[in-house]
Amino acid sequence: MKFTLSWLKDHLDTDEPLEKLADKLTMIGLEVENIEDKAKALAPFTIARVISAEQHPNADRLRVCMVDTGDGGAPVQVVCGAPNARAGLVSVFSAPGTFIPGKNITLGVGTIRGVESRGMLCSAAELQISDDHDGIMELPADAPVGKAYAEWAGIGDPVLEINLTPNRPDCTGVHGIARDLSAADMGKFKDPSIKPVKGEFPCPVGVAVEDAALCPGFALRLVRGVKNGPSPEWLQQRLTAIGLRPINALVDITNFMTYDRARPLHVFDAAKVKGNLTVRRARAGETLLALDGRTYTLDPDVCVIADEHGVESLAGIMGGEASGCDENTTDVLIESALWNELNIAQTGRKLGINSDARYRFERGVDPAFMLPGLEMATRLVMDICGGSPSENVVVGNAFGDDRVVDFPVHEIKRLAGIDVPFAEMKRILGHLGFMVAGSGAHVKIAVPSWRSDVTGKADIVEEIVRIVGVDKVPMTPFERGDNPRQPVLTPIQLRTRRAKRALAARGMVEAVTWSFISRPAAELLGGGQAALVLANPIASDLSDMRPSLLPGLVAAAQANADRGFPDVALFEVGQIFKGDRPEDQLTAAAGVRHGIASSQGIGRHWSGSAAATALDAKADAFAALAAAGAPMQALQVVPGGAAWLHPGRSGTIQIGPQNVLGYFGELHPRILEQLKADGPLAGFEVILERIPEAKQRPTRAKPVLELSPFQPVSRDFAFIVDRGVRAGDIVRAAQGADRKLISGVTVFDVYEGKGIEEGKKSIAIAVTLQPREKTLTDQEIDAVAAKIVAEVTKKTGGTLRG
Repeated sequence: MKFTLSWLKDHLDTDEPLEKLADKLTMIGLEVENIEDKAKALAPFTIARVISAEQHPNADRLRVCMVDTGDGGAPVQVVCGAPNARAGLVSVFSAPGTFIPGKNITLGVGTIRGVESRGMLCSAAELQISDDHDGIMELPADAPVGKAYAEWAGIGDPVLEINLTPNRPDCTGVHGIARDLSAADMGKFKDPSIKPVKGEFPCPVGVAVEDAALCPGFALRLVRGVKNGPSPEWLQQRLTAIGLRPINALVDITNFMTYDRARPLHVFDAAKVKGNLTVRRARAGETLLALDGRTYTLDPDVCVIADEHGVESLAGIMGGEASGCDENTTDVLIESALWNELNIAQTGRKLGINSDARYRFERGVDPAFMLPGLEMATRLVMDICGGSPSENVVVGNAFGDDRVVDFPVHEIKRLAGIDVPFAEMKRILGHLGFMVAGSGAHVKIAVPSWRSDVTGKADIVEEIVRIVGVDKVPMTPFERGDNPRQPVLTPIQLRTRRAKRALAARGMVEAVTWSFISRPAAELLGGGQAALVLANPIASDLSDMRPSLLPGLVAAAQANADRGFPDVALFEVGQIFKGDRPEDQLTAAAGVRHGIASSQGIGRHWSGSAAATALDAKADAFAALAAAGAPMQALQVVPGGAAWLHPGRSGTIQIGPQNVLGYFGELHPRILEQLKADGPLAGFEVILERIPEAKQRPTRAKPVLELSPFQPVSRDFAFIVDRGVRAGDIVRAAQGADRKLISGVTVFDVYEGKGIEEGKKSIAIAVTLQPREKTLTDQEIDAVAAKIVAEVTKKTGGTLRG
């Protein structure tokens, strides 16, 4: 909703500064989204006169102008390319340092084709006041040289834009906004009564409403002998300032009423209307060429206004071009009606029309203003266009239902926690249009017709609190009793959130795929049970609940590859279904890497690139598990994974044989073929529910771990072990030799071949010792090394390689 400050002051007598009014609007629930103050933006631009305009010595289309800026100094030299630059012309000048909004530049002193230019003569487009960029602006010869252009042109009226919530249709008009500001002590509300215009003859056009549920009220009046030309300057300026294009006086009046009083109207050229008007449902196949130039095909769900010709208007949304008013209109029918809000919204959505009338009618207009709105529009038509009015034709109910709320005064304190004196409460409600009867603990409050959103006690409290100020509501802690505060998120919700962040941090992109997959895909990954088949699938290839996230991710990766993006890394954290019991519904974290999408980066790069492998999938799985709180020191990796993985390029992640957390590796070529995907493709899937809960036992607070001031020591060991011994077993054995001193163990070499006995292999590890109390001596280091060798020999049967 846009309006100008001067427009607001037509309804509100106030001297408050613009910034204070804007702040108050936001505080009372009418959030100010933008303030466009052209006077402030165009302040540096002044009126100037061109003294001379000589041909540029080095350019045919440029002129060197000497400009009188009106500051009492010497004329300023300006190089100008406008075709209308000439001596004696009065235009708009900008000095160096001025920001030019139409060009988004800050002007400086420049040299153009060897001639210095110390300013600029501006076009209307460069000031963003019109689209005219064919030449510099031409002002009247008597325009005061040296004066600020915006002040002289009268375009210094700030434009405010507010973001309305759907429950405030009364503030879709400037009149309603002024009423709220008046209640907030920002000025005195101007609300003169609207005097009826006496009809001089009966209206010759009758009205019939076939369905009162679609049109509760309809009023019509004819004005004869109007002269429909351009609207007056004040009206054109109002509409132009808020982005509307003036069309003609009759149409501009209806647009003004829409924004001024939140009362959409429609005008018909009476000469183009045949017979009486009927409000009815459209007939199947009827069409209407609307005022937006588009032809709409209608159905019986659409409410229309029709005459003997057929449909003339989409009720409450947009009129038809055939009966529209133009410069030849001499007799005009003015319509003011009430429409069913739901039907207006459905029709607008169905036909794809977003009009100012629809915006207001689907939220609900003031039913009691149907007739006063018609009287006000009639007066404007007569004042601007002349003419003689007929009597009104009114069908249906011209007033809304009365609503009275029985309100206990203590409800304000109970719901909002603030004390509002009764006199202040009555003042606020009175300024907002409510009527308060009584003075005791309970009062009766009559709700005004324009506040359809107010239906109960809580709504009354809300009205009082927003005017008093939401900032006055005290911060009060919730009573928690003897129970400690409970976590907001469940453990599985926390694991889900953390796993997503960890995978995104590894350069993967989150995908959200269908929870349903085809029967063949479900059977490939352990699903396909009869209990997981949908009774009414939306498509034949979405027939089963998914037992794994991987089919959807593989399909998404292949869809990217088919469209020229083969290098992708996708992940998803979501529900999978292993059976029909509640405990069979699990939360899985899964991911796939396709093409050149390793953990080192996605896509080819000059510094090196590699295709994704099983080790990349393993790193992704471990990152998700670590973020979700898995005990990483207890994880075991067993060669070989699920049946859908490559047997020699996959692994199983477990905490003992009874708790398998998930799998990783390259997908089996047979699986990829059946899923119609190109390989190779690496992926993983882990089950978040299978991560054991951390043990909660009371312990003394531990001191914060600080960096040791002592130098760490690194020692390398190479062990010869049987080929079947896992590197992870050697790492765990070495770590267990001295958990206080050993801070890290990593594998850096695995070797089989010359010099190593058949059936054996050499595994080399690097062990880091981190002293915390003193520097280690050689004897102490040797002692720890001996422990490491002994522990590895004991646990794996390995021997230290010579």
